[in-house]
Amino acid sequence: MKINFILKNTPNKGTLIVFGTENKALTDSAKKIDKLTGGALTTAMSVGHYSGKFGQMAEIIAPHNLDVGRLILISIGKEKKFNDLAAQKIGGKIIAKLLSCGDEAIYISAEDFDASTAANIAFGIELRSYRFDKYYTKEEAFKQTSVIAVNIAAPAASADEYEKHSKIAQGVIWARNLVTEPGNVIYPESYAEEIKHLTDIGIEVDILDEDQMEELGMDALLGVGQGSDSESYLAVMRWNGGKKDDAPLALIGKGVTFDTGGISLKAGAGMEDMKFDMGGSAAVAGAMKAIAGRGAKANVIGVVGLVENMPSGTAQRPGDVISTMSGQTVEVINTDAEGRLVLCDAITYTIDTYKPCAVIDLATLTGAMMVALGHEYAGIFSNNDKLSNQVLKSGDAVDEPVWRMPINDGYDKLIDSDIADMKNIGGRFAGATTAAMFLHRFVGKTPWVHIDIAGTAWKGKPSDLAAKGATGFGVRLLDRLVADYYEK
Repeated sequence: MKINFILKNTPNKGTLIVFGTENKALTDSAKKIDKLTGGALTTAMSVGHYSGKFGQMAEIIAPHNLDVGRLILISIGKEKKFNDLAAQKIGGKIIAKLLSCGDEAIYISAEDFDASTAANIAFGIELRSYRFDKYYTKEEAFKQTSVIAVNIAAPAASADEYEKHSKIAQGVIWARNLVTEPGNVIYPESYAEEIKHLTDIGIEVDILDEDQMEELGMDALLGVGQGSDSESYLAVMRWNGGKKDDAPLALIGKGVTFDTGGISLKAGAGMEDMKFDMGGSAAVAGAMKAIAGRGAKANVIGVVGLVENMPSGTAQRPGDVISTMSGQTVEVINTDAEGRLVLCDAITYTIDTYKPCAVIDLATLTGAMMVALGHEYAGIFSNNDKLSNQVLKSGDAVDEPVWRMPINDGYDKLIDSDIADMKNIGGRFAGATTAAMFLHRFVGKTPWVHIDIAGTAWKGKPSDLAAKGATGFGVRLLDRLVADYYEK
């Protein structure tokens, strides 16, 4: 889809979008259109259930005196509350309605807004227009509107602003693609090859193979993948946009490309969804793409552990005791609690190697998190109030909300083992918290936030900014965190 910013709207046989506000009011440009069409908008507002609430629409087919097929009025609600995020959601609502309408072009009359608002409307359009259609063989299954024209008083300024947003959108879209690809397409080796392409935008990439990880003592990560025919990898992405001596922010992601549960085999129903168990790593990779793409003035490290958890004669067994890179030992009670084993070695490696100022890990870690918060919020756990608040504010700013959950010594005792330093599950209760306590044992004094995105990485219904399926949750949150708190 191509998005253009133009000075003069010249609609021709497409759809024209105009805007209203609360209480059935019209913007100045919409008033002109209303007058031109003989009061068509006023009439449309007077019938049906249109009241001017945020996102409500009124549609007119073949409006009088306009060379367009349809005219749509959409309300921005209360003007004082029409901020950047609201503008993005309005863009999402517009394209959700019209993406497959058959029109070759959509014209958006945005001259009442400033350049930033127009750019954010376009940003929302790009995010919500995402479709994963590469495996369809019939063209009509995915034919979409191809041109969006945004009429704005300062098109050059809007285009410049939108270019920054588009870099972020590209990171989100890449993350969604990675999560949506099936396990026979994205597996550890192919995933590592995908990440190598980040060197094209200035990111330094290192890929550690099994021999290198074995030498480092990463038996926890390697143990997860030992039942698979696919080799395991640790991918390191470095963006050096800040001052040379500034300690980097570290982003760490769980990259289990397919999770059968291993010997502790999952139920068959729904197992196909376990291709998205690498959603945390996709968020990290997508965020690195966004951060580098817009040239962020910060040092950021992205580290993802890439493994496949499969049952076989060589797979890890329940009851096995393994060592970690940190030297701590783990009794494996359940091989389906594998993500924390991948993350603990990735965390140790990152802290020991790069001495980051803070660590944020993301993972589709526990079903318990979905039980607690559903699909609306991701859960966060932290040893640092300042960092935790930064993550909270960043999530709210981009509509990727998180909710802080508790950690303390009482929960920590639940993962004590009778024969090793710890076990990899803590029992029936507080499963998301005991998983976080496991990771907490590997971060030391480094400021740390764990984000459990089990309920937000993939959704069964669309939102204003994402279609059904992979959401790319975490990319925009992490990018905003870097922009607001780590760029200098």
